[in-house]
Amino acid sequence: MILGMIAVIIAGGSGTRLWPLSTPEYPKHLLKINGDSRSLLQRTFDRAKRLTDDIYVVSETGHIAHVKKQLPKLGNEAFISEPARRGTASCIVIALSVIAKKHDGDEPIAILFADHYIRDIDGFVRTFKIATETAKQEEKILLIGAEPTYPATGFGYIQKGDILDAKRFVFKVRSFKEKPDYKTALQYLTSGNYLWNCGYFLASLNVFTREMKAYSPQLTKNFEQLVSASQKDIDKIYLEFTNEAIDYALIEHVKDLLVVPASFDWMDLGSFNDLHSAVQNDAGGNHVHGEKVAISDVENAYIYNSEDKPVAVIGLDNIVVVNTEQGILVARKDLSQKVGEMSKHFSSDKS
Repeated sequence: MILGMIAVIIAGGSGTRLWPLSTPEYPKHLLKINGDSRSLLQRTFDRAKRLTDDIYVVSETGHIAHVKKQLPKLGNEAFISEPARRGTASCIVIALSVIAKKHDGDEPIAILFADHYIRDIDGFVRTFKIATETAKQEEKILLIGAEPTYPATGFGYIQKGDILDAKRFVFKVRSFKEKPDYKTALQYLTSGNYLWNCGYFLASLNVFTREMKAYSPQLTKNFEQLVSASQKDIDKIYLEFTNEAIDYALIEHVKDLLVVPASFDWMDLGSFNDLHSAVQNDAGGNHVHGEKVAISDVENAYIYNSEDKPVAVIGLDNIVVVNTEQGILVARKDLSQKVGEMSKHFSSDKS
């Protein structure tokens, strides 16, 4: 199914939260997980190809060579290189500036992220079909939110408002909620009125520019600078942009947003705890990768060894053990969200 739309894949990231599997030089969207033959980036590209032939990928200059190598079927003009990380707002603005020079302003643009893990591809396509049709019809920014499956405290939430289209299951957005504490997250889950904000949204170029003019004069200025700039000046202009997320710079200020609940599974692999929930495990809840690994009386563990040196784990549960060329990690799995900060002790990338 090819939809009349454009897909923009944001392939950024600092590579710290899954250290030492990923690094600042080789972030997580370039990794293969769960025995897959395709990386997270390649899987995202495969999903995007189900939607459209017009695909762009935004990635930092330091990663662009890896990204191009993993996506050889994309022409060089489809890769948009940012000279340094300036947040998702700047990523999206530079993508819109490229699209403005090549496409019609009424064509819906879908923003995707390269490091998300999704298994139900047919459900993904169905959801984006609904989102694309609605974005065209309503001429508004339309979000896709994931149905919560547990009281997550690490995600932002979208509160659903009145239903706009009962047939398509499209709702108005009532509000955004920041990452809640556990008690609040449990209330969100049991109410049925909240969705995880997974960052996916769609709108045409005309709608994006209209909303930027209304709610973010700075993004409008950035966009207009990039559209009118010569190729040699784009990097210099881009480096002057503020590092800001698109949610805070624009999306959460727009008054008449719409949202569609995702009819597919969604995982943001932001920690080893998340990664462990996405991979295959044995009867003891253990995921073991690598030939030279031995375990005894171990439960609920993620163990990964890519080195020739043997790894033995005895009598532990709720742990992560990762041994790669880049380093060794041993952690309680429920504290794995601290890995990103810890990894900065061993990285030259202090940003």
